[in-house]
Amino acid sequence: MAQTIRVERMRSTDIDELLPIEQELFGAERWTAGMFRSELEQDHYYLVARDAAGVVLGYAGLAVMAPEEAWVNNLAVRRAAQRQGIGERLLTALLDEATRRGATRVLLEVAVDNAAAQQLYERHGFAAIAVRRGYYQPSNTDALVMARE
Repeated sequence: MAQTIRVERMRSTDIDELLPIEQELFGAERWTAGMFRSELEQDHYYLVARDAAGVVLGYAGLAVMAPEEAWVNNLAVRRAAQRQGIGERLLTALLDEATRRGATRVLLEVAVDNAAAQQLYERHGFAAIAVRRGYYQPSNTDALVMARE
């Protein structure tokens, strides 16, 4: 039986639930509570995915940087909830919002060693356009820049 997932706008009160997911997935490269607060204060578009009990399973954020350009700032799903379509739902919702706001180009950065995420993005029309050497710190991992026109 598939679990019920709700996707809704992130609130500042959700930030504490994101931090363990950040730690689990990104370790030393995780975002801080202050970084998420700053994103929300700048009115960037952030979503959370919750299970039936209200527990945050994943989150994603979008920033519209120019009238026609948007960036996916992050997309994360707790390991235990991955491969259940949650990331797909979050990404689709971000892309719908980018379109609603008039963005004709959406970009993102993803670690070069994150093949699963790259495949998700490719299924949604993203293609690699550049590499940012040593982008993720402190691991010095390269980032693949992907764009969807």
